[in-house]
Amino acid sequence: MSNENNPDEISVDVNSEDTIETKNSHEESEHTDEIEQSSEDSLKLLELEKQKTSQLEEKLKHVLADFQNLSRKTQSDIEQGVNSKINQFMLDFIKIYDDFIRAKEVISESKINADGLNSILKNMESLMEKYNVTPIEALGEIFDPNFHEAISIISDPTLDDNTITKEIRKGYISHERIIRPTLVEISKKEDNDKND
Repeated sequence: MSNENNPDEISVDVNSEDTIETKNSHEESEHTDEIEQSSEDSLKLLELEKQKTSQLEEKLKHVLADFQNLSRKTQSDIEQGVNSKINQFMLDFIKIYDDFIRAKEVISESKINADGLNSILKNMESLMEKYNVTPIEALGEIFDPNFHEAISIISDPTLDDNTITKEIRKGYISHERIIRPTLVEISKKEDNDKND
């Protein structure tokens, strides 16, 4: 006996099972859409991160290559600087060595015992060898302006042109660089065509 106008009654909505399933289906659909959207966003983010990583790897490779180049250049500059200082020192040393050679020649001509001087010269030669300073062999060779400096010319029809006939001052190489060219005398054949 219910009275529709009874204020003490509570109204209750009764949902049918279809309404509940529709609501659940709608919620699941929204949830699935959210998951798919989230998955797409995640894939986009992953792709962006892959691109960033690839770019950073390229930058790292360039930086590493630059560092290796700088390291090689620095090492080369240091070696060249050290070799340059050694070469300057050795040039001064060679002048003293030349003086000892001349002294030995004078002593030998005077028939004086030069054994002590020979020992000094051997020690000097060992020092030059230790620092990669080697003499340039020139006598009998063909003149090469990279190694030799011609200061006189003689006429000799028996020799090829530009044959080195005399070493006036020994030249030296250090670390594959000429630190002093050999001063030489070279030959020229007589030019017979001048009389024709």
